[in-house]
Amino acid sequence: MAKHSTLIIALLLASAHAWAGEVDADGFTNPLQDLKFNPGLDQQEFERASSDALRVYDPLEPWNRRVYHFNYRFDQWVFLPVVKGYRYVTPNLVQSGVHNFFSNLGEIPTLANSLLQLKGQRAMNSTARLLFNTIIGVGGIWDPATMMGLPRQEEDFGQTLGHYGVAAGPYLMLPLLGPSNLRDTAGLTVDYSLASTVNYLGVVDASLSEALPIAIRAVDERANTSFRYGQLNSPFEYEKIRYFYHESRKLKIAD
Repeated sequence: MAKHSTLIIALLLASAHAWAGEVDADGFTNPLQDLKFNPGLDQQEFERASSDALRVYDPLEPWNRRVYHFNYRFDQWVFLPVVKGYRYVTPNLVQSGVHNFFSNLGEIPTLANSLLQLKGQRAMNSTARLLFNTIIGVGGIWDPATMMGLPRQEEDFGQTLGHYGVAAGPYLMLPLLGPSNLRDTAGLTVDYSLASTVNYLGVVDASLSEALPIAIRAVDERANTSFRYGQLNSPFEYEKIRYFYHESRKLKIAD
């Protein structure tokens, strides 16, 4: 009963802040103003869905939340202003070429992980994309493979581990990189090692000699990721992102 009373009080306080037009510590404005209840919703189904959303294994939640807030502020104060400047000074054609180039590099771990998962058709698709975009697309600056009916299909080592039954482990919020888990973080390390070993188009040597390629790749990745912290305008954004990541990874592994 005490828990229910605490929840009601918290909701009332949140509503009062929303009505006052104040912005809370996370930068969210009026998170409850559009909250609506569907009287026709089956209560048992609602409780089951709510329970699933909160059941993601997150023993490091206090730390993860601190990292989440760091990412939110870094995104707001550094990353997005840099992305805005990049878009302002860079012609669209150049932006597209940069993105295609780095996407073409991503075919290498996709090819390797497709082979490890014995996904022959996906491995052939990735090989064809790599060849066509590198040769016809001038090092990957253009993407003729997609126009030829060969869409990009990503595979990473985290998916490979999940494919063979390795559990996700605890949820992790990585600095700058965002949502992950123990299995996928280990997968990131392997994929990075693979990309560093295969010095495709001399990118690794260029990255070692100067940090510019790494910075450009990071800005390009952020510019082509539509998610924005706070866009859900919800005090429960952390939980929503955690649940979405957890479920999306399961779907990718099952694909």
